[in-house]
Amino acid sequence: MTPDPATTSVPMLPQFHVGGPFDAFADLFRYGAWHTIWEHIVFFWNIYSIVAIIVSLLFFVGMVYAKIRSAELADIESEEIKHEEQRWAARHAKADTRNTRWDVIQQRVNDNSPESWRIAIIEADILLEETLTKAGYIGQGIGEKLKSANPQSFRTVQDAWDAHKVRNEIAHVGSDFVLTKRAAQDTIVKFERVFKEFGVV
Repeated sequence: MTPDPATTSVPMLPQFHVGGPFDAFADLFRYGAWHTIWEHIVFFWNIYSIVAIIVSLLFFVGMVYAKIRSAELADIESEEIKHEEQRWAARHAKADTRNTRWDVIQQRVNDNSPESWRIAIIEADILLEETLTKAGYIGQGIGEKLKSANPQSFRTVQDAWDAHKVRNEIAHVGSDFVLTKRAAQDTIVKFERVFKEFGVV
């Protein structure tokens, strides 16, 4: 007997449903999400490239600035060392013909003439400026040179200031400035302490 196709039932094969992450993975292909992901990757890569370029430029500028600043500091340090060497040489230099000038200054201050005292102080002040210039102190005139002095390395700087102030009084006030022999000798003694520190006398 031939079976009737209309009444014959076909057995259904079992259907397996795999859920979870496998469905999500399949959806990526089903809905074309890979295209969107790739667009995001390109976008973030462009952002990263821009940030990397900016950081690199800043780093390069920083290196250039550091190199320039380092060179400037090296020049300053070299100049300071040069000045210290000049000061040391001036202090330890052997006495020369300037001692003769100092002898003349002492003779003048020991005279009984107020005019000789004034000349002695003025000549000592000229010798002071020459000494400071040779020692490497920078500035226009004694005042600026003394302002740049370091009291730790220039121990008699206050004596230099005091003696120079007396010279200024003589130059500005003239003969009206009252100068006693004792004051003149004290001023010359201050000059002498400075000159001894620098090896001039």
